[in-house]
Amino acid sequence: MADRANFVVVRESGAYELSLSRFGAVGIDLDLLAGPTATLAMVRRLGVDDWWLDDVLCQGAALIDLGRRVLLLFAREGPSTGLRHRAATLELLRRAWAGWEVRWAYDGNADLRTYLGLDPEPVRDREVGTLAGEALAPEDEDLAHPEPLVSVVTVGSDGCHVVANTGDHPVQEGPALLDRLAGAPEHGVCRVAAEAGVHVDPLRRRVGWWTLGASPEAYDMPKRWPGWTVEFWQDRWEEHVRVAAGRFRPPPVDPERALAEVRAAAERGRWD
Repeated sequence: MADRANFVVVRESGAYELSLSRFGAVGIDLDLLAGPTATLAMVRRLGVDDWWLDDVLCQGAALIDLGRRVLLLFAREGPSTGLRHRAATLELLRRAWAGWEVRWAYDGNADLRTYLGLDPEPVRDREVGTLAGEALAPEDEDLAHPEPLVSVVTVGSDGCHVVANTGDHPVQEGPALLDRLAGAPEHGVCRVAAEAGVHVDPLRRRVGWWTLGASPEAYDMPKRWPGWTVEFWQDRWEEHVRVAAGRFRPPPVDPERALAEVRAAAERGRWD
């Protein structure tokens, strides 16, 4: 399967050029650490293409606004989508793009189109249903990985579940998520470095959620939870830790070690 990515360069005039890379999503965050000059040279080699990838096909994207000096990006894999290396990767990107504003596109390619003043609807895939991955048992071997591909779901003050990141973000299921997880394996406390999460407070009818990747219609999630208060924490997983009453305790992050590991990965040109 190709790991497709869109690149958009916005000229000082406001005109933009769209490019497509069929494998550019692999290591897109590491590639961007090369800075503006090298990135623009790479995009020029891709040529111009009019194919806007949709929510399913687009695995990464970057918009480079030369006039406003804005870098807007997202990735679905790589150091920027891991809890241990997220802050370090964004810090190194800001250093590499000194004088630029670095933003994350939480709504994927739709965010790029919205930035350009275009309708995001053409990149929506309305044929795909909404369902997150299966709930995992505490002994599942996938959870032994330092950064497993999972979301953590905490419910009230006494529920904690871990869901495989093989589908949509759990928050996209709306209140039906509670019914689906009612009999799911209970973890007590989640100690893994999850990629995403959601906390549901049924008594107060409040929902808070976060992601290190992108979720279609990220800013429209209140529509999926009618009658509830929904707060989008973007990548601030610490908010989940704060409200989860001790149910979500990811491993501590060593900032200096994380910076060194991302630098080393950029020098190798790949993320292991």
